[in-house]
Amino acid sequence: MHFHNGHIKLPGVRTYIDPHTYEDPNQAVHEFAKEIEASCITIERVIGAGEFGEVCSGRLKLPGKRELPVAIKTLKVGYTEKQRRDFLGEASIMGQFDHPNIIHLEGVVTKSKPVMIVTEYMENGSLDTFLKKNDGQFTVIQLVGMLRGIAAGMRYLSDMGYVHRDLAARNILINSNLVCKVSDFGLSRVLEDDPEAAYTTRVRSNRMHF
Repeated sequence: MHFHNGHIKLPGVRTYIDPHTYEDPNQAVHEFAKEIEASCITIERVIGAGEFGEVCSGRLKLPGKRELPVAIKTLKVGYTEKQRRDFLGEASIMGQFDHPNIIHLEGVVTKSKPVMIVTEYMENGSLDTFLKKNDGQFTVIQLVGMLRGIAAGMRYLSDMGYVHRDLAARNILINSNLVCKVSDFGLSRVLEDDPEAAYTTRVRSNRMHF
């Protein structure tokens, strides 16, 4: 075994590393997320609102690669350094995962504004909205396939030593092939029982203890 940024790593075994353990959060982002030139991204339309700014759909064209449809989270103007850190913290987490049932991070834009997180685009949006809109239109086989995908993604996270803490249909994204992927690795949450819906940052322990 060997040390890596203060963590003991076993050869051949991948484990999740909490970005908060880095003295410099920017180091975590650059270690786990690829920097993308803003010129490679075309924003097409706003598809929603995130905790830190807008969520858009668009295209990503990297040199020598084919153009991809992507989802782009942007950090709103006037952010504090803490908001920037929390926003990019999600990318530092997502960038450590590689599984067909976990949302895939394409990269980040940190060297120009707006700061962005770029992920694969999931055509059918969140699972809860999709199921409500298409209620009664799926076979049992299709529904079991969706469940199996979610379970596979969660099993992968567990094997990585990561605890999601907010598994819900609203945090599962679904693509045109009905493949479900676990998403929402943000560190800030809206307190749902708070009438003001104030934002709070929870202290999270993402390591599993046995």
